Amino acid sequence: MKKKFISLLVVASMALSMVACGSSTTTTESGGAAPATETKAESTSGANELTVWCWDPAFNIYAMQEAEKVYQKDHPDFKLNVVETPWQDLQTKLTTAATSGDLSTLPDIILMQDNAFQKNVMSFPDVFVDLTDSGIAFDKFGASKVAYSTVAGKHYGVPFDNGAVIQALRTDVLEQAGFTIEDFTDITWSEYIEKAKVVLEKTGKPLNSCVAGESDLIVMMLQSAGGSLFNEDGTPNIVNNEILHEVMKTYVELIKSGVLVHVNDWDQYVGSFTNGTVAGTINGCWILGSIQTAEDQKGLWQITNMPKLDNVSSATNYSNNGGSSWAITSNSKNKELAIDFLSKTFAGSVEFYETILPKSGALATYIPVGDSDVYGEPQEFFQGQAIYAMITDFASKVPSNNTGIYYYEARDAVATALSNVISGADLKAELETAESTVKFTMGQ
Repeated sequence: MKKKFISLLVVASMALSMVACGSSTTTTESGGAAPATETKAESTSGANELTVWCWDPAFNIYAMQEAEKVYQKDHPDFKLNVVETPWQDLQTKLTTAATSGDLSTLPDIILMQDNAFQKNVMSFPDVFVDLTDSGIAFDKFGASKVAYSTVAGKHYGVPFDNGAVIQALRTDVLEQAGFTIEDFTDITWSEYIEKAKVVLEKTGKPLNSCVAGESDLIVMMLQSAGGSLFNEDGTPNIVNNEILHEVMKTYVELIKSGVLVHVNDWDQYVGSFTNGTVAGTINGCWILGSIQTAEDQKGLWQITNMPKLDNVSSATNYSNNGGSSWAITSNSKNKELAIDFLSKTFAGSVEFYETILPKSGALATYIPVGDSDVYGEPQEFFQGQAIYAMITDFASKVPSNNTGIYYYEARDAVATALSNVISGADLKAELETAESTVKFTMGQ
């Protein structure tokens, strides 16, 4: 089964590399662009140097550069080479190195999407450094965030950005229907539907939108009750998953009631709440950046937690969608330096997180930051709410879930099942088909 999965990864990586071949990889260290022909990632790293691969200059790369400055206060000779590497390229290079058995092309530190972390560690265990006994304070992060990079009880990643789920609502629209943000705080999905129906009747506006055929809200609802699409042994948990059944039934009711509307793509999704077609959204906290592009709506929004599932004993009002963590590769010649750098910045500095927040909007999952003055500052766009402290608190309450190797395949199969159920197909039959699809992909 593992051989089949690795073969699939190699094929996907080759395809991705063909797509990405027109883009160049550049380093943001002051020395300028790295030669395109350079293959030995560690060759640029001296005794006090580290090389990092990550993407997004305004977010992840900026955070790394600021972390370098923080670490240099006590280590003035320290130098960081940050190489801009899009996620698809990074996954391709990682897969190629691991399957070829030549890890010399890998840098000291890589950024890993949380939902892909377990897949990569389980598929390529020799690539990642075990950080369990490194001294990094994993208990200072939300347990659910740490779980993404934990395999067989061992820690392989240092958590970074926050994907805690928020419910954002237009309070001016709520007011027209006789509600406030408090009426949508700490509620169940059945309560949400009933109140949202009142909003729809009195204002003509649905409270939420999602891209048709995608499963983001499904997996958010599932994780909010500690549910997963896999059992602990890695086998699919779809057909007999009671939490998933409740999630699917709730989603169908949201659609049928008209309080959740489907759109065709991401641009339409963002446009639905920025142009006022819908009066809210539920997503990872990174959606705040999109909400705030509607400058004419400043002061009309507030946030709260998401609704929780009815009829599920483990249900909570908290979940996660998205995020990433840092990993140290076994190719690193400076493992101890890499550990110390991460432990004193991303895993140990409130000052660092306070620095990067205003410019990048990079919210931490590092719990001590929630009490900082910067995180507690009221935000004018959201009617003076201290949204960053709120979201850090949300993140600390998110239940953990099991992503496993085939997370994306299972998510897509469930999304297809959901589309069919909304069109009138039988729920149980569709879930059976979804589980069979995942098992086939796994080679079972």
